[in-house]
Amino acid sequence: MVRKGRKLLRQCPELRVKVVLPSGRDAEVSVLATSKIGDLKVAAQKSLGQGFLKLLSPDGQLLNPTAALAELGLKDGDYLGAVVQSPLVATTNFAFALWCCGGGVVTWGELEEGGDCSPVQDRLQNVQSIHSTDFGQLTNVQTIHSTRGAFAASLGDGTVFAWGDPGCGGDPGSERNQLQNVKEIRTNWGAFAAILGDGTVVTWGNALAGGDSSQVQHHLKHVKEIFPTDAAFAALLHDGTVVAWGASCSGGDISGVREQLSNVQMIYATEDAFAAVLNDKTVVTWGGAEFGGDSKGVQGQLKDVQNVLTSRSEFFALLSDGTCVAWGYKPPPVGMHDQLKHMQGVCRNMAACAALLADGTVATWGSSTHGGDSSKVQDRLRDVREIVGTESAFAARLGDGRVLTWGDPKSGGDSDGVQHSLRHVQNIHSTDGAFVAVLADGTVVTWGDPYYGGDSRAVQQELQWLW
Repeated sequence: MVRKGRKLLRQCPELRVKVVLPSGRDAEVSVLATSKIGDLKVAAQKSLGQGFLKLLSPDGQLLNPTAALAELGLKDGDYLGAVVQSPLVATTNFAFALWCCGGGVVTWGELEEGGDCSPVQDRLQNVQSIHSTDFGQLTNVQTIHSTRGAFAASLGDGTVFAWGDPGCGGDPGSERNQLQNVKEIRTNWGAFAAILGDGTVVTWGNALAGGDSSQVQHHLKHVKEIFPTDAAFAALLHDGTVVAWGASCSGGDISGVREQLSNVQMIYATEDAFAAVLNDKTVVTWGGAEFGGDSKGVQGQLKDVQNVLTSRSEFFALLSDGTCVAWGYKPPPVGMHDQLKHMQGVCRNMAACAALLADGTVATWGSSTHGGDSSKVQDRLRDVREIVGTESAFAARLGDGRVLTWGDPKSGGDSDGVQHSLRHVQNIHSTDGAFVAVLADGTVVTWGDPYYGGDSRAVQQELQWLW
């Protein structure tokens, strides 16, 4: 007799499996026998306290999380291996994309600026069959590159798929069929440039930013590397010559320095200017004068250049005698030049700079409201390993895995709300108004303006399923 209003259900059996890491650490995980492999993965990540796992079959094959556990024929007490992946992050000005090499992608932030990759799903034959529409995952992703408003994913087979704002390269259009055997991709604010295996180049995106390379296409052969400014590209060929295209005010026109650009060893770029170091250790510059394209004021000092560091609008040449020569929009005050002899890197936002010095300390200058004044955290800025900036704030990752922030609170300069979570941080990335930190256990922590990706709560479940 069945009582009214009550259903009698047969209980689904559970399956107990041991998941083992390469270190030998393991955990026994229980899931329903009807579960997906992804459910087992999520349970294993919780038990082991380690995110971004890939599960391995007993014979060592990677397992697709969308497949059913029943397909493996597992029994209680069986073992599965697991490997820890290193998640990677790419950003547009408004959105984040996080992926693991060879696996899927999760995006968040402003949807029309790359935060939604679902429009490319119908073009991918190997998209995961589950969660693809909701979670926006691509598979077999090797690298992701970004412009201001679009992403492009390079897949393991050498093909490329893009999404986001079409005006920033979100749709390759007629160039899509040429994107085969892609080896490298470079980007600026609105265009992509891909180097193919035969040394030729395919470009797409905003024509004014270099998305149209038809005028120089016949010269783009035997390309060694491509360097971008904000709206132009410069290609270094294997013979040491240079080909440039895009906005002339951003370095897309080399007619004034073409004869000097031979035996080029390396090219560096600010937002709107290029600097080429020649084999004789001298420097040739072109592009926007205010962004470092005019180096006449310091040209006599640019000899025996060993390295060049760049911010958004300044060049910093490090000479063999330890001297630092700076030029561009707003070089650091003269009184700081001796301090910057030991500079390892520099980060500039809209109105301030933060330089990482060799002893792990930080020197800042510029607008105090944008992070040019770091006095509130200066005594704690020790053993700094990395500095990242939004448009008006900075974040420094310390050697012990903690993070310090300063600058505009709304753009990530205030991290008090997440400081308790910022431990064992491996790397930090930023959009124009938000930061994301990836922790050693795979946890993803975001802060800053939600419009720019500062709130990732909506994709936390997708991040657990990422493979």
